[in-house]
Amino acid sequence: MSKHEIYENRATELLEPILADMDFELVDVEYVKEGGNWYLRSYIDKPGGITVNDCEAVSRIFNEKLDEADFIEESYIMEVSSPGLDRPLKKEKDFKRSLGKKVEIRTYRAIEKEKEFYGILCAYDDNSVTIETEGGQQMNFLKKDMALIRLALDF
Repeated sequence: MSKHEIYENRATELLEPILADMDFELVDVEYVKEGGNWYLRSYIDKPGGITVNDCEAVSRIFNEKLDEADFIEESYIMEVSSPGLDRPLKKEKDFKRSLGKKVEIRTYRAIEKEKEFYGILCAYDDNSVTIETEGGQQMNFLKKDMALIRLALDF
């Protein structure tokens, strides 16, 4: 297990009880380096959406827990935020919640000269995703071939 994964898992362990007490959901935790700085980012959600005040409340408590545990060697910036409307589907619960909804899929390589696909998410498993396009065609994608899958935003 990499250092990044260890930090993300440990942060998840600290965050989950905090969020459970507040009836919030932990969407994701990432430990990444950007522009010379390390970031520990936590994405949280709740029905109706997360507010800035929600993020601030979680951040305050989480920061205390991180200071007590002191398991990250480098200096880093801690952020708590909403995952946003365009968040990718990553976990089983994301796919389950999105069944029957329109999704956008981007692939690493072109399939029939296309790399972007839209359709209704009709099935998924550990390895693949099936959508139904507007023309009624079912398309199956291996998860390893997808660069991104997220809910499609119609404006």
